[in-house]
Amino acid sequence: MVNKTNIGIGAVIVVLIAAYFGMDLQEQQNPSNQSLTDLERQTEILSKSEYQNASIDSKSANLSIQNDDKKIQQAFREQKSDIQVQSSGQVKAILPDDNNGSRHQKFILELGNGQTVLVAHNIDLSPRLDDLEKGEIVQFYGEYEYSDQGGVIHWTHRDPQKSHADGWLKYRGRTYQ
Repeated sequence: MVNKTNIGIGAVIVVLIAAYFGMDLQEQQNPSNQSLTDLERQTEILSKSEYQNASIDSKSANLSIQNDDKKIQQAFREQKSDIQVQSSGQVKAILPDDNNGSRHQKFILELGNGQTVLVAHNIDLSPRLDDLEKGEIVQFYGEYEYSDQGGVIHWTHRDPQKSHADGWLKYRGRTYQ
């Protein structure tokens, strides 16, 4: 059961990466005339532990997924905040929008290490994630803030004042910032 889950998570990650970069292996022209089966042999299904520092390397693409799960876990243990992080997680819950002050779309992600974080995405400065669903994978780059429930990821948008690092969310092949 766990192995099937790991394979499923790995497959979803590979598909999301391919979709994000617009890769279509059937239409891709490769000078070495590699067949689709050759490319499939080079592609590994990532287990949950390999997903922690995943990278995919083939002749057609050299993609790297930054994963700061350990950095987030350490910040949580040490109760630290204001840390720029990049990772991805599976949507565990979709919460009602926070409409007090700046409006925020809120949802909970479970990281690869099992820790959960609340994502507070400013929808006054960035578009909301369309049709967000439980079980889907969302990549993020933003600022970690400590909370006793696991932490909050915010600043997942461009900073109009240019005083803070620009953040983003990636979902279903689209970047939201």
